[in-house]
Amino acid sequence: MTETIPVQPEKVPGQEVVLTVVSTSVTPVTSMSHDGVGLHGVHHKSESDLAFVVGHGFTNHVAKPYVARVLARFAAHAGVVAFDFRGHGRSEGRSTVGMDEVHDIEAAVRTARELGYRRIATVGFSMGASVVIRHAALGETRPDAVVSVSAPARWWSRETAPMRRVHWLLEQPHGKLAARAIGVRLGESWVQPPESPLEVVGRITPTPLLLVHGDLDHYFAPEHAVSLHRASLGHAELWIEPGMRHAESATTPDLVDRMAAWIAAKIEDEE
Repeated sequence: MTETIPVQPEKVPGQEVVLTVVSTSVTPVTSMSHDGVGLHGVHHKSESDLAFVVGHGFTNHVAKPYVARVLARFAAHAGVVAFDFRGHGRSEGRSTVGMDEVHDIEAAVRTARELGYRRIATVGFSMGASVVIRHAALGETRPDAVVSVSAPARWWSRETAPMRRVHWLLEQPHGKLAARAIGVRLGESWVQPPESPLEVVGRITPTPLLLVHGDLDHYFAPEHAVSLHRASLGHAELWIEPGMRHAESATTPDLVDRMAAWIAAKIEDEE
């Protein structure tokens, strides 16, 4: 299908505001992860040879309005491939809350290459941010650049009320039923915890890495991003965004544009 994206220009006093409309082709895509989970998502087609592979946050999916807005804004700059993570939206399987979702990002990267994109940047939000960090460090194929937005540095973070509610879903007997009511199909608890983003972020070098975090994030305090930056041994670039809260719902068009420009510049420098 063709989606029409209104792009609101800056308002100049005394001048009539003209709405620019960008049209992009959006088609459904499917894939199978290496561990056999059927994945469903969207592809925003572009003539660019660059694609953004985008991973959403916990409880989200690609059709949620604020996620779809972020995808559409990225599509103004290059191609976009985004799957619902396992246990979310239209994808099959059950959520492992960041562990096996590395296979989902790998499948999305593979799909983007099959669609003809030569350069791939992974962009993740919240849970998806932890996944793109772990994928870049541990995955079979490395992206050309990585952007992590509102990532947790470590597991079992309970410093905030929203994260205490998340852990109630994950740990209490009725949590799976409650999670299903908000659209998430949870898998079994971890037997062996996977390496955390903090433990693996140093292995991403030399792939360019951008860490973005709001100073008002009410899920993970900015110290998570600072810890990741420190663990990258200075390789990562850190943006602490004034007035920003958490993940996709707090991501403005201006921030998407700046992240897209950062990716384009870093990939160009690598060539």
